[in-house]
Amino acid sequence: MDNKNFLEKKQQWKKEAEAQPTIPITFNSISGNKVEIIYTPDDLGDFDYERDLGFPGEYPFTRGIHKNMYRGKLWTMRQFAGFGTPEDTNKRFKYLLEHGQTGLSVAFDLPTLMGWDADAPMSEGEVGICGVSVSSLADMEKLFDGIPLGEVSTSMTINSPAAMIFAFYLAVAEKQGVDFKKLRGTLQNDILKEYIAQKEYIFPPRPSMKIIVDMIEYCSKEVPQWNPVSISGYHIREAGSTAAQELAFTLADGFAYIEACIERGMDVDEFAPRLSFFFNSHLDFFEEIAKFRAARRIYARRMKEVYKAKNPRSWWLRFHTQTAGCSLTAQQPENNIVRTAFEALAAVLGGTQSLHTNSMDETLALPSEKAVKIALRTQQIIAYETGVINTIDPLGGSYYIEALTNRLEQEANEYFKKIDELGGVIPAIEMGFFQKEIANAAYRYQKEIEEKQRIIVGVNEFVEKEEKIEIPILYIPPEVEIKQREALAKLRNERNNQIVKEKLAALHQAAIDEKNLMPYVLDCARNYVTLGEMVDELKKVYGVYEESIVF
Repeated sequence: MDNKNFLEKKQQWKKEAEAQPTIPITFNSISGNKVEIIYTPDDLGDFDYERDLGFPGEYPFTRGIHKNMYRGKLWTMRQFAGFGTPEDTNKRFKYLLEHGQTGLSVAFDLPTLMGWDADAPMSEGEVGICGVSVSSLADMEKLFDGIPLGEVSTSMTINSPAAMIFAFYLAVAEKQGVDFKKLRGTLQNDILKEYIAQKEYIFPPRPSMKIIVDMIEYCSKEVPQWNPVSISGYHIREAGSTAAQELAFTLADGFAYIEACIERGMDVDEFAPRLSFFFNSHLDFFEEIAKFRAARRIYARRMKEVYKAKNPRSWWLRFHTQTAGCSLTAQQPENNIVRTAFEALAAVLGGTQSLHTNSMDETLALPSEKAVKIALRTQQIIAYETGVINTIDPLGGSYYIEALTNRLEQEANEYFKKIDELGGVIPAIEMGFFQKEIANAAYRYQKEIEEKQRIIVGVNEFVEKEEKIEIPILYIPPEVEIKQREALAKLRNERNNQIVKEKLAALHQAAIDEKNLMPYVLDCARNYVTLGEMVDELKKVYGVYEESIVF
């Protein structure tokens, strides 16, 4: 191909094409980036197949981390579940497993996420509302009653008090007679993104980072099949970030954890194979696919070239995906089934290892059984009926996809440079850098919607003025909170409170002495020390974080 003649022909074609009438909406991506009317070979720049793509299962893993991808094993199909009492959620778990779910994913209520017991004053009115209430080992025993922990993979979305919740889970496994080395699952446990986006923090960033390194160190020795951290971009995106910000900020957090573990004295290949990631799959179909591909390539290169990891599994970026909650609408909620299907398809085409599909009613309440089943069936239809699993990375080589992948990698690298100039992730958090970047992106996106440059079906166009919501809504009755408070009172009365005091004192001293806290937290859990009691003890040592005001 004569490159000069080609470029001249392309420019002439673009001039003619762009002179044609267009519909009155923005043709930018959801992230605000200009999307060209057409992509051709020259948009790829200095593209090299082996350097930039390679084959699936081979460095730099742009096309996937496994050689035969979904032909060998489908992604794990998880549905986030948790509401009311542990007994209520246990029933939902069994329902999902009976309908073909292949892994459990636990949603906790707000008090649990904040480290408060169900009977704490701050918990009033919130117990069991947005997830399951877990205050002690007794609750965790009920939550997993009849579910063999040695046979099922469990994901738990918990961050600030993750050490305590994990300890409850380990104690249940012990009671079931399950060797820790057989346990499989993932803790979200990504405290850095809490300061950046979700705001469910307890302790200041530096002691929080220390606790996470404790957990990574403990799991690498005692629970080797467990993923102790799922570095999460999901909530960064839900807060309003662009795809590039989600990609860059998530990976920057991951690199911060890796560097903290290396500083502790751990060998990178000792812990890196068990780190996992968690991304959002939004509605900009091609941009999301490119984001996942870019993430794998950036991570592999950094792990090999910067951190000098020698084990190829340390180069793998393994990730779970959840469809975008922020894309769901309360208006015309059945449309959310369609949105979720496209987002789930993007995740699969991007090579995810695990997937949660949101239910159509999640903007209104916790999902009903019918809505959850439709969301699960969406994944099963993608897996078994669409043919997308037949070949690996089917969009690889597309001029548009490869150009997007390259652009996202470049934008992420620019963010890494800015973060380094600020002194790293924690100083950048303390300065409000991430928060300001996300706020600006969210403002731009909202403005596009308000000005109808971006159409949201049922919200700012195709609106039904007298719409009636006719889908069943899950209702959490006040009796849930009463039941949980009564159960806690009974527990406090029947346990050995002298041992509880001794175990809390040992935990307190371990924190002062900067020891690995996991053995002490586990001892507390075994003796029915509650979540809130352990958190309150550590607050005495570490204090409580208060975010600086950023304008």
